[in-house]
Amino acid sequence: MKRFFLFIVALAISASAYAYQVQTVEVASKVMPKGVMVNVILPDSYEKVEAFPVVYLLHGYADNHDAWLNKGKAAELADQHDVIIVMPDGGFNSWYFDSPLNKSSMRESFIIEELIPYIDKRYKTIADRSARAITGLSMGGHGALYLAIRHQDIFAFAGSMSGGVDITPFPNNWEISSHLGPQEENPELWAQHTVINLVDQIKPESLSLVFDCGVDDFFYEVNCNLHEKLLSLKIPHDFCVRPGAHTWEYWRNSVKYHFLYFSLGFQSVTNK
Repeated sequence: MKRFFLFIVALAISASAYAYQVQTVEVASKVMPKGVMVNVILPDSYEKVEAFPVVYLLHGYADNHDAWLNKGKAAELADQHDVIIVMPDGGFNSWYFDSPLNKSSMRESFIIEELIPYIDKRYKTIADRSARAITGLSMGGHGALYLAIRHQDIFAFAGSMSGGVDITPFPNNWEISSHLGPQEENPELWAQHTVINLVDQIKPESLSLVFDCGVDDFFYEVNCNLHEKLLSLKIPHDFCVRPGAHTWEYWRNSVKYHFLYFSLGFQSVTNK
C-alpha cells in the first residue's frame, strides 16, 4: 500500500510539473486572405515576468498548427526554458514561401508581416531579433531556415530538424510544383526558393544556426550537403547527425536540443 501511495504521489507531481497555458487564436490574414489558426504556448511564469523570448515552431507537410502540440509534445518546453512558443498553421504543403503561382499561399508574408507583429502586440514578448528564434521539422525545417536567411533583421536564431533544405532533388514530391510549377519549366524559381542556394546571403555574425538529421532519413544527404556548403563559406553553425528516420520519435528528441540551443543563445544576448 505504501509503495502504491508513493507511486500516486509521483504521478501527481509529474502531472503538475508543467503549468503552461495553451491559447489557440485565429489570426486574420490580409495577404492570403483568410484566418490562420495559431497555438500560442505561454509559460507558467507568464504573469510574473516582464517579457519573454519567442520561438516560432513550424510543422511539416500535411500537418497543421496542432502537430507540435499533440504529436510533438513540445508545449512543456515553454516552462522548461521560460519562452513563448508560437505554432502557426503553415498549410498542407506551403513550404513557407510566397508562391509565385498561388496567391492564396503567401506564408512568408503572413509570418513576417502579420503574425510576428500580432504576437508582439498581444503578448509580453521581447520584441527584438535577439530574442526571436525559428525552427521546424521537414517542410517546416526548410521554412525556418528560408525565413531566417531572408529576414536576418527579424531572427537571430534558426534551426531545422530533418529539413528539406534542398528541394531541387525532389521535383515530383510533396506538391511543391503546385507552388513553383514543374521544375523542368521553372528551374530558376526552384533554385530561388531552396535554402541551400540562399546561404551565401547570410551576413557575418548575423544568424546562429542549428540543424540535424537522422542517418536513415531521406533528407540526410541534402542536410550533409548544406553542412559542407556552410563549412566552405566559413559560416558558423551546429550540425548534428543521430540515429533515426523521418519520424516523430526523432523530432520529439531533436526539438529538446533546439530549445536548449536557443535558450543558451537568449541568455548570452541578455547577459551582454
